[in-house]
Amino acid sequence: MTEAALKKENAAIAREYKELLKISYRTLSAADKKLIRKAFDVAVDGHKNQRRKSGEAYIFHPISVAKIVASEIGLDATSIAAALLHDVVEDSPDYSINDIEQLFGETVARLVNGLTKISSLKKDKDISLQAENFRKMLLTLNDDVRVIIIKIADRLHNMQTIQSLREDKQVKIASETLYIYAPLAHKIGLYNIKSELEDLALKYTEPEVYFSILNKLQESKEEQDAYIEEFSRILDSALKKEKIKYDIKGRPKSIFSIRRKMQRQGVSFEEVYDKFAVRIIYKSGLKNEKFLAWKIYSIVTDYFRPNPTRLRDWISSPKSTGYEALHITVMGPKGRWVEVQIRSERMNEIAEKGYAAHYKYKEGDTENDDTLENWIGKLQEVMDNPAASAVDFVEEFKLNLYAKEIFVFTPNGDLKSLPKEATPLDFAFSIHTEIGLKTRGAKVNGKLVPLNHKLQSGDQVSIMTSDNAKPTSNWLDYATTARALSKIRSSLKEEKKGIAEDGKEILRRKLKQLKITLNERSVNELVNYFNLKTSLDLFYRVGIGSIDNSMLKKYAASRSNVLVSFIKNKITRKKNSTSESINNEEITSKYDSLVFGKDEDKLNYKISVCCNPIPGDKVFGFLSIKDGIKVHKKDCPNALSLQSNYAYRIISAKWIDSSQQVFKAVLKITGIDEKGLVNDITKLISTSMNVNIKSIKFDSNSGTFNGEVAVEVNNNSSVSKLMERLKKINGIEKVSRV
Repeated sequence: MTEAALKKENAAIAREYKELLKISYRTLSAADKKLIRKAFDVAVDGHKNQRRKSGEAYIFHPISVAKIVASEIGLDATSIAAALLHDVVEDSPDYSINDIEQLFGETVARLVNGLTKISSLKKDKDISLQAENFRKMLLTLNDDVRVIIIKIADRLHNMQTIQSLREDKQVKIASETLYIYAPLAHKIGLYNIKSELEDLALKYTEPEVYFSILNKLQESKEEQDAYIEEFSRILDSALKKEKIKYDIKGRPKSIFSIRRKMQRQGVSFEEVYDKFAVRIIYKSGLKNEKFLAWKIYSIVTDYFRPNPTRLRDWISSPKSTGYEALHITVMGPKGRWVEVQIRSERMNEIAEKGYAAHYKYKEGDTENDDTLENWIGKLQEVMDNPAASAVDFVEEFKLNLYAKEIFVFTPNGDLKSLPKEATPLDFAFSIHTEIGLKTRGAKVNGKLVPLNHKLQSGDQVSIMTSDNAKPTSNWLDYATTARALSKIRSSLKEEKKGIAEDGKEILRRKLKQLKITLNERSVNELVNYFNLKTSLDLFYRVGIGSIDNSMLKKYAASRSNVLVSFIKNKITRKKNSTSESINNEEITSKYDSLVFGKDEDKLNYKISVCCNPIPGDKVFGFLSIKDGIKVHKKDCPNALSLQSNYAYRIISAKWIDSSQQVFKAVLKITGIDEKGLVNDITKLISTSMNVNIKSIKFDSNSGTFNGEVAVEVNNNSSVSKLMERLKKINGIEKVSRV
């Protein structure tokens, strides 16, 4: 690097540092600035010989993370210092955690220690290293929530600069982001960051979809701005007449949320009716906030007809993240539905900055529960179960992250927040673990209900307990929250372990009578013989008597033939494998085929039933333990989990020579029921398009119909053409692929 270029880079680093001090959400004291300067100097020294993949000096990354922490999240000087230092210990041999503690004190050192990446993890083919990483990361919540918040800022900047990485790395990091970091940002109340993470992740997991929606949003921006101006003009005089100081802003919905609506509702971009929201932000003291919110609601609904099913009152009952607002959907100008969000300036800051703003406004307020601490406490209980696998843990943890909330009452009239679809069992475990474990029955609004009864907002729930009650395996079907499921599983496992210990001794005695020693070899043989997964399953079944004397005698009799059978099976499998390989080569030479990896190898594979890909679909291969390579669509419901947790098992795949082989596709058709419509549909498919119909089913109800047609097609483009032609038939409203 030339001296001039180095001088220019140093000047840019200095500018970034000054910008960091300027944009801080909180007022920085002289001591704060001194702490941040000291952290900046150590970070510059620690990263002096490092560069990122893009070629720029590494120090720009911690500065950018610190800027997000300071401005967009609004954390304090301690957090800004920790953000500047978050990679120093891992990346520089000159600094240890002890050095950081001596230089900056215990709090900064604890944050940096929590933020230091996990460099060595147990190598186990059956355990997702990334899921284990997530679990260890989440465990730091108990130490200090700022660790997770800074980690989210770190991930945001990595996503903003991901373009310099290889494509497979981009997909892996973007999948992790959608899988865990965006939901975490949502739960902590960082809504702006959550939306940006989701959009950036979609940009790299489904780039065609992302840019298609982005372009359409940009094309409609001028029209949207004019619409918001018209909406504001209608309300302006009425709001000013009431002497309400306010600001009206319009914002487009995030690209990711529009994509999600398109998928859930099976509609096109043009058919998504609420692509943007209008936000009314008003000035108010704490005392009059609620009164003014409903006053603005009254004014808005005087001019625009509200949709009564779309009112969301998060002022009377704030979300568990601390989010407060009134949301209403009204019929705006030109007959278009518009979502209107009514927030005070305080509510708006909490929505954008999360808990940093929550604490700023909460100083001196002791009435409200500290919802974040409550959430962390509940989360810690789930994480304390060491028996759960890393992947199960992450999946359970995610159950509650995006769940919509309901509010129910305890017998004493206290309000409890639970996820939608929660049951009395979930309620019982949310009160206390012991109450959950001893649940005998439940009453909702004074009436006895089953334990799988779905609770509704406003229900009053009472739990009946008994010392003799204990969880059964059925409870796993009744509970929905991660906390309840974790505690039930833990209890069942403890009971199973006790039975298994007795079963092991019973097995030892019975095998001794058959002149067989209970050791690792005989246990493995028995596990395979009875087609079980683990030795615990074996001992448990012996303990409950489902494996009895006669079954063990049959095992003993067949034992001498096990080796011979094993060799024969190996030979047979090899022959079958060779035969399958030859057959596969014959098929792929004549019909469509999949190729894998950079070298485009032809390998044996199975089509995954969860998404049923056909030629033309974008796909990837997943190396499963039992079934070899399984092929999934890129937008398969399980894709994010697989790519995030098991990236090392993902194989790139693509279709080639798509021309001859036929595949099944199922189309869902809805519309207005008219005479001869089914005939028009079948005629178009079989005659005009020359496509074979495998099955057809139509149900009509009060003038409308729903139908499903299974057809045989060559590839994805054939399906697309067929769907476009079907949409043109008079009476058909919507056509989508199942």
